Amino acid sequence: RPPPIGSGRQDNGQGKGNAMADQPSVEGVAHSFIRANGIEIHVARAGAGEPLILLHGWPEFWYVYHKLIPLLSPHFDVIVPDLRGFGQTEKPYDGPTDEMTPAVLADDLEGLADALGLARFGLISHDVGAMVAQPFAYTRADRLSGLFFFNCPYPGIGPRWMAPDHVREIWYQTFHQQPWAADLLATSREACRIYFRGMLQHWSHDPAAFDADLEHWVDNFMAPGNLQGGFNYYLSVARQRLAIARGEAPPVPKIEVRTHFLWGRHDPVIKAEWANNVGDYFSNATVEFAEDAGHFVHYEAPDLAADRITAFFEAGN
Repeated sequence: RPPPIGSGRQDNGQGKGNAMADQPSVEGVAHSFIRANGIEIHVARAGAGEPLILLHGWPEFWYVYHKLIPLLSPHFDVIVPDLRGFGQTEKPYDGPTDEMTPAVLADDLEGLADALGLARFGLISHDVGAMVAQPFAYTRADRLSGLFFFNCPYPGIGPRWMAPDHVREIWYQTFHQQPWAADLLATSREACRIYFRGMLQHWSHDPAAFDADLEHWVDNFMAPGNLQGGFNYYLSVARQRLAIARGEAPPVPKIEVRTHFLWGRHDPVIKAEWANNVGDYFSNATVEFAEDAGHFVHYEAPDLAADRITAFFEAGN
């Protein structure tokens, strides 16, 4: 088993052979490292056809899409990176940082697409990944054949993030900003397991949804640098998150790219009713609800997700 991460330091992309060997096995999926925007990005890839890039959220890494990849790969070139700070992608920061912003992650995405020779692609995202997809769409809309969101934090949520009946659901975002948080969870494998098991159970419609894969999550977050790597995202969006919650965020243009939302009805943290303002921020969007899913529609309802993704992107061709 990987040792505790201690201070959150890691090998900054060295030991890639071991990284490949440590990946959970998914039939037909090839793994590689792509140099983009100054870092080595780990990519899982399968299939052929129109390219789709899938961005994960929290608490996730590429493997959260492992049920969806084989359903999409007969029709599409499915490309699933680990975001900067997550999974096997390089972590260029030596400990806590507030520099891992959505804008930086969007630059990573552009660099990855350039390195892969993708002039245009479909973008599927969730949670943290959705926070990357939106700034990408503001400035690089010409590169997108469509946007497909699972439960999506967008500006229209506004102060509801910190409403009295919801603030207890976002406690983890403050916890992740503590300089000792990663060290605390890394004290033992069991501590890490308790933390992520509780989160995965609470955010899923079926609390047992992740039972079969829980050890993969523990393996991932106990790998060197991965706890602090993920927590750095929350350090980096702290000011932006507070501005949104206070209703003080600067105005943003509407996203013009054709968009579909598939929102889990039972998500306790990014609530389905919060989709009501989508039309104020997306000019060409449709919203649908996954009635049997919580936060992780792509994992909890992969057949539904694959059906809607396939129909959406095929309709755009």
